[in-house]
Amino acid sequence: MISRRIFLAIGSGALLMPRKLFAADVVAKVPSMLDHILLGCSHLDQGIAFVEQHTGVRPAIGGVHPGRGTRNALLSLGELHYLEVIAPDPAQAGAEITRPAMLNKVKALTAPRIIDWAVHTDDINGAAERLRKAGIAFQGPLPGSRKRPDGKMLNWQTLNLEDDYDGLLPFFIQWGAGSVHPSVDAPSGCRLESFAVADFKHAELASVFRKLEIEVDVEKTERPRIFALIIGPRGKLDLR
Repeated sequence: MISRRIFLAIGSGALLMPRKLFAADVVAKVPSMLDHILLGCSHLDQGIAFVEQHTGVRPAIGGVHPGRGTRNALLSLGELHYLEVIAPDPAQAGAEITRPAMLNKVKALTAPRIIDWAVHTDDINGAAERLRKAGIAFQGPLPGSRKRPDGKMLNWQTLNLEDDYDGLLPFFIQWGAGSVHPSVDAPSGCRLESFAVADFKHAELASVFRKLEIEVDVEKTERPRIFALIIGPRGKLDLR
């Protein structure tokens, strides 16, 4: 069975409600299925300092992604939610990279920004079947792993959409049975207050989310954006 946190009942007619984001009387609710947000930056130390400056909490080094040319730092945003600060790994410079798209994207950044996000599932094969029936092209399930600083291994599987609307649509992740979710032991003290996506083709985007059966707030803007508001003990980090 696919987790109810991930997929709503087929035919639900009220998945998305376009509205003014972050207005004084409106909060774009956090999708319960959201697993993590990827904050890309060209240098990991820069991304860590950026988050700490705005929230008062310093993300902790998570590890490297062998063969992908990246490394990360992590910050818990509450139960089953976390922020992944991701950047190039200097130690892998010149190595053969199996999936260069993410590495090239973070290398090109001049300032930290959201580049992707993920939703969690308890049944990635079931999720793949639903995508297949909906006529949505994807890759996977694909295995992934990372060694933590303490030597323990994290394992997961992902489904990646062929067309993710330049990062507006998430990828799906199922964590391995023996893997501790990063939100559990990453530095705490912050929470994800609001999350939404926006595009000038918001009606089309909303239709895709309905097919994916993902509940998220969608807004109309002149250009594609992801909005995330993180509240920390010393301030807030307003990402968009």
